[in-house]
Amino acid sequence: MASVFLRLDTTQVSTQLQAWQVISAIQLSLYTSAIATLIAFVLAVPSAYFMATRNFPGKPLVDTIMDLPVVLPPAVAGVALLYAFAPRGVLGPLLTSLKITLPGYTVAVIIAEAFVASPFLFRAAKTGFENRDKDIYNSARILSGSRLLVFFTVSLPLTIRGIISGTMLTWARAMGEFGATLMFAGNLPGITTTMPLATYNLLYSNQSGAIVLSIILIAISFTVLVIVKLIEQKRFGAKK
Repeated sequence: MASVFLRLDTTQVSTQLQAWQVISAIQLSLYTSAIATLIAFVLAVPSAYFMATRNFPGKPLVDTIMDLPVVLPPAVAGVALLYAFAPRGVLGPLLTSLKITLPGYTVAVIIAEAFVASPFLFRAAKTGFENRDKDIYNSARILSGSRLLVFFTVSLPLTIRGIISGTMLTWARAMGEFGATLMFAGNLPGITTTMPLATYNLLYSNQSGAIVLSIILIAISFTVLVIVKLIEQKRFGAKK
């Protein structure tokens, strides 16, 4: 990473930050990663709660499948999404009948980012729900017959730091997504070209632009990790 900073021409930073390709990539990445993180939150937190509080046949298999995108090569994830949602994919005829086409559009970027990044939030939330104080939880269950009420008033507040950490990691992962986006959404400037893809595009045509985008992504990753570590320290420190 230091080599990236050493190649930075500070006189070019202002110029590059005004370049259309750079601005477009930053705006698209912020937009798609925010939506992808929101989708991940809506899907992953309830799923994590269910997996942490229920036992059913095949649970280890389902748990493994939920984690699979973390270790799956992003390009393979992109191929899987392509064969699922492309016009000739598994769901292609249905989507085509509804006049919906995903590859080549911004929505495909959001789907790819949510698919690859959501396991980070799922894992963090599941760990939080599993480690919650069961005495408090059981008391709340006795006093309130509503599982939904207990979830929002007890379980969620007790795991909020873990969920915030997972949400931040999910957003950072979505910002840095490359392989699945390239394979599923394509690389169309202004439509599907996010910051990582723009960095790839600019590397041989506008090296200064590629370096500026790289440094922004490094800064985001570093900042997110610092914040997550601070949250984790407070979380585990509070238990002592």
